[in-house]
Amino acid sequence: MEIFSNSPLWLAFFAILFAQFVKVPIYFMVTRQWDWSLITSTGGMPSSHSAAVTALTTAVAYEHGTESTFFAIAAIFAVIVMFDATGVRFQAGQQAAIINQLRADLHFFLEESRTWAQKKEEEKIVELKTLLGHKPSEVFIGALTGIFLSVTFYWIK
Repeated sequence: MEIFSNSPLWLAFFAILFAQFVKVPIYFMVTRQWDWSLITSTGGMPSSHSAAVTALTTAVAYEHGTESTFFAIAAIFAVIVMFDATGVRFQAGQQAAIINQLRADLHFFLEESRTWAQKKEEEKIVELKTLLGHKPSEVFIGALTGIFLSVTFYWIK
């Protein structure tokens, strides 16, 4: 099957896996705590979205050249994905953090006025996910990761 010889596709997938895995040791270096849940989480350093789209775009450049329509499609796709990662998704995460704070404040008020302490954990409200998007530095490092992986692959190949 030709799909198994599609280097741009496999490099993009590998970049996602690599970026997700490397989040764990990076987080450990910063906090001195292991958090294996980062492998399946969104957000964080480096951006696996950026790593994937830049690995794909770089591989397409190697396979078809920068003057090809394929490269143009991949490059525009990469720009949109990285813009979204730093824009819409990051802002959604910021809004989720504010909503969580409002909910925590409301919860504190209710706890003081009622007997919330007697409720089971399952009955309490689950917080919204705040780590949806990326800081520009996370997108930049993710982009460099993807480019590095593709360049290394084609240099070795």
